[in-house]
Amino acid sequence: SRKIVRNIFPGHSADAPVVVYFPSCITRSMSGPSFGYAEKEDIPSKMLSLLRKGGYTVIIPEGKDKLCCGMAFSSKGFRKQARQKESELNGALLRASRNGELPIVCDMSPCLLHMRETLDSRLRLYDQVEFIHDFLLDKLTFEKQPVSIAIHTTCSSTKMHLEEKLYTVAALCADKVIVPENVSCCGWAGDRGFFYPELNRSALASLKHGIGDATEGYSNSRTCEIGLSINSGVTYKSLVYLVDRASERKFLS
Repeated sequence: SRKIVRNIFPGHSADAPVVVYFPSCITRSMSGPSFGYAEKEDIPSKMLSLLRKGGYTVIIPEGKDKLCCGMAFSSKGFRKQARQKESELNGALLRASRNGELPIVCDMSPCLLHMRETLDSRLRLYDQVEFIHDFLLDKLTFEKQPVSIAIHTTCSSTKMHLEEKLYTVAALCADKVIVPENVSCCGWAGDRGFFYPELNRSALASLKHGIGDATEGYSNSRTCEIGLSINSGVTYKSLVYLVDRASERKFLS
């Protein structure tokens, strides 16, 4: 996200649709190239590339580097600090979206769920998987990549009923999509996986066997992807990387 220094990225035409993109603080700080990543760009850069490929004008909220959904504070019991961050983000998104007129996409499913639970109901909030499925599929052409992949539905995605949308998007991009059996919550639980790796290891005990011949993994939560990578033997990353790789802008004749 250090590359995103502007707040408006114009689309390809004067009447291009407009979307607000909020890069979460997790992806701003932890989504750079990691071990096993062939790509050199971080998630915010990839997300911006994909949205513009879909023909969108993209607005980044003012002061993005100071914005946070507040979940990290709330989960630790710091409700005063959480409410402060929620209020700051709420105001920034209302201004950027013209009081809810424009859709807003976020790149972390746990953050997006928390935003839906705490921010102004006028805001039209979408997870990356949901926005790609609902708004970009008809604006892109897809070429299936000759690869076997595994996908993981996060707990927050399950609560938002995004399982089928995740599978649908992934299936457009890869020859084979595997959903490992007996894997639900990854056990990372916010930041608990950093301090109690045994929780993550126990929750994903069957993952390495469950991914079969998959050589890549995809999800929509950076922290979950860390634990999934550690316990599977393959690199998990944001679905945005796969969609950007497998798609091209659709030109209307």
